[in-house]
Amino acid sequence: MDSSLSVPFYRMQPSAKPAISWYMKTPLTTLFTLLIFSAFGQVSLNNIGLTPGEYAVGFRHFTVHDSSRTYQRVGDWTNEHSPRPIPVSLWYPAQPTPATPLQVLDYYRILAEEDEWEYLPDEFLLNWFDYPNTAQNRAHLQEPTTARANAAPLSGNFPVVIYAPSLRASSIENFALCEWLASHGYIVLASPSRGADNKHFEGATLKDAATQARDLQFLLAKVHAFTGQEQPKIATLGFSFGGLSQVLAQAQHQDIQAMVSLDGSNKYQYYKLEPSPFFDVQDFDIPFMHLSQKDIPREVMLADGIDTTLNSQFEFFDQLTHAEAYHFKFTNLTHAYFSTLGVLFQTRDPRQDKPDPAIMVAYRQACEYALQFLQAYLRDDAQALAWLQGAAHHQAGILPMSTKTPVATGITFQDFHERAAADGYQNLDALWEEIKGQQPSFQIPEGRLNNLGLQLMFNPQTSQDGILILEFATRLYPNSANLFDSLAEAYLFADQRSQALAAFEKSLVLDGGNTNALQRIQQLTE
Repeated sequence: MDSSLSVPFYRMQPSAKPAISWYMKTPLTTLFTLLIFSAFGQVSLNNIGLTPGEYAVGFRHFTVHDSSRTYQRVGDWTNEHSPRPIPVSLWYPAQPTPATPLQVLDYYRILAEEDEWEYLPDEFLLNWFDYPNTAQNRAHLQEPTTARANAAPLSGNFPVVIYAPSLRASSIENFALCEWLASHGYIVLASPSRGADNKHFEGATLKDAATQARDLQFLLAKVHAFTGQEQPKIATLGFSFGGLSQVLAQAQHQDIQAMVSLDGSNKYQYYKLEPSPFFDVQDFDIPFMHLSQKDIPREVMLADGIDTTLNSQFEFFDQLTHAEAYHFKFTNLTHAYFSTLGVLFQTRDPRQDKPDPAIMVAYRQACEYALQFLQAYLRDDAQALAWLQGAAHHQAGILPMSTKTPVATGITFQDFHERAAADGYQNLDALWEEIKGQQPSFQIPEGRLNNLGLQLMFNPQTSQDGILILEFATRLYPNSANLFDSLAEAYLFADQRSQALAAFEKSLVLDGGNTNALQRIQQLTE
């Protein structure tokens, strides 16, 4: 996979308004903050209150191309296909500059550009992209942020965070969090979520997740080119559908060392990952943190046709065995408010949403949790780890749902196979007994033995090895009609007809409905 790399930095319109401030550490100050907001505040970046860290923040937006894939712009109404464009938003620690910070409007223009409406006049931006054109939302567009466009990057070694946005969303949807992380010494990369062939998704399918995962892998491959960092520690941070895609990306890219899920779809649509040939939850072994939305009221779920198990079910987390993992529930946030754009612009749902001051405090808390997790696992910060495991549990509006420590891996099927192959697949029963003595809980799934035996059997150079594996499998699972059927096919492939006939007959005894065995017996006895 290569790219034609040109970096035309996005030119932003300046703004000059004061920097933001932040405080909130204990339930008492949380309550005090809510009272203050109720009396004097409204939704704004300033009132979210993310206090910047020690670094100035630079921002760049540019487009690169993945020439291994093609793409078609929908609105051009032509048959032209081009190498897949990947717009990139980049936040980074920067050298201090007197330049005027970006406005929210500058980010919104990027949203329009990434949605292929780069010439859309500013006056149409709000209604065009789902958010109402109200006086308050127009005021949000004029708010200053903490980033400076094209500021000179600061030299140094900084961890990298790759942000995966929600379904068909812009790279800038969580710009306040991305800026804040950069101010604390992180380089943050993000690209929009788009479909495989054009900007439209199929419908949140596995193909869509695989497409976004491949975009994330493209960014991972270009980390050095984009950031200048040599082998930095890397984490991913995904919101909503991006939370699903980042899991698939990690299954194929071992450079990802930690993962944050902002109410990610790994909780709600885990079943979409299971058919992927690349994903096995037992291979997921990196630190993981999931921040969940509040419980949705049952009457809202019924009215909106939402599965009523959504509040409690979390199959992906439940199946994690080799990862250090955390799950927290934010009782003042519904799904949309895990993003900056959601907090600022999303129309509130009067049936379930909390008051604006509570939403802003909770969003700030979510950002704080993300930062502490990254500090703990990308910077080996013992104080951050202690905060995450202890003091954090006492914050108002947050419920610690579950914490997991990795289970020792022990002996695996791969270990069994490597030892068996080293011995020429001889003495498999003795090897089995030896391993069981070392690890009494060790089991070999029937399907893995069947798959391995067939893989070996169809290779002319290892056919007899396949037969030995399948013979062992039938001794381990003597009531498996499928294994005897596979063993019979292996014998037949090796032209051992009498053994094949006996194995097919055994399979038919175990499963009288095995039509393949019946047909093979007829062929062998004609």
